[in-house]
Amino acid sequence: MALPDVVVEGSVALVTGAAGGMGEHIARGLARRGANVVLLDRDETGLARVAQEIGRESPSVRVTTYVVDLADRAGTDTLIARVVSAHPDVNLLFNNAGVALGGRFVQTSEQDFEWLLEINLLAPIRITRALLPILIENGNAHVVNTSSLFGLVAPPGQTAYSTSKFGLRGFSESLRHELAEEDLPVGVTVVHPGGIRTNIAVNARVAAGVDEAESAAQKKSFAAMLSYPADRAAEDIIEATINRRPRLLIGQDAKALDVMARTRPAGYWKLMKASMAAVAKRKAKTA
Repeated sequence: MALPDVVVEGSVALVTGAAGGMGEHIARGLARRGANVVLLDRDETGLARVAQEIGRESPSVRVTTYVVDLADRAGTDTLIARVVSAHPDVNLLFNNAGVALGGRFVQTSEQDFEWLLEINLLAPIRITRALLPILIENGNAHVVNTSSLFGLVAPPGQTAYSTSKFGLRGFSESLRHELAEEDLPVGVTVVHPGGIRTNIAVNARVAAGVDEAESAAQKKSFAAMLSYPADRAAEDIIEATINRRPRLLIGQDAKALDVMARTRPAGYWKLMKASMAAVAKRKAKTA
């Protein structure tokens, strides 16, 4: 049975990674549509700024902020228990928070690899597990998990990141099918953003085995791909949520690479590498 469109006005939405980037704009866009928002991030200053902006733009909605580092499993679980108790009317969940880690598998320590998995994959799974009973009870409910372009393709130097984003994609798709088979009032959207203009490249952690020159080159190459406006991406995500879209590709790069991964599953990297080199060359000429 197809679920009706999500009604945002009057909803209560939890958004992780809400202190900047797409998370900030998702929160602001939901608030403008009349949703009360519960915002999580480790950046206390950024959260306060976003809450202030929402209060100015949408004074009639409730804004609650919580500071948490999703890499801290015990701290996250404690906080989510508080959120469930304080906001039993939550019906929208946006697992948006994510971090990046540059480095090949042999350059990446076990500690760094697990740090990234904890934030990008395991925290969204645990948050969803904790909230799912009240989402089912409340109805008009939807879960949005932000995967990545690198949940569609897996280039070298992104072993940890791609592992987390492919995992989140698989979790989202299987959960959506399970909920649909049981006719439960919760939908799931998995989002694959392409190059969104945020600070993810600037803030990316670099594996200890990567030298400074290689790190700088990686960040420059990654940053060159980030062109799609974060506020526009957030609006795309909100509209996909309302329409219960199971899957959202953001940007022509994500759409093109999705086709490439399906038609050239063993050879897309050569094409992708050549395309990235061409983009970098054009940018160098115009700089």
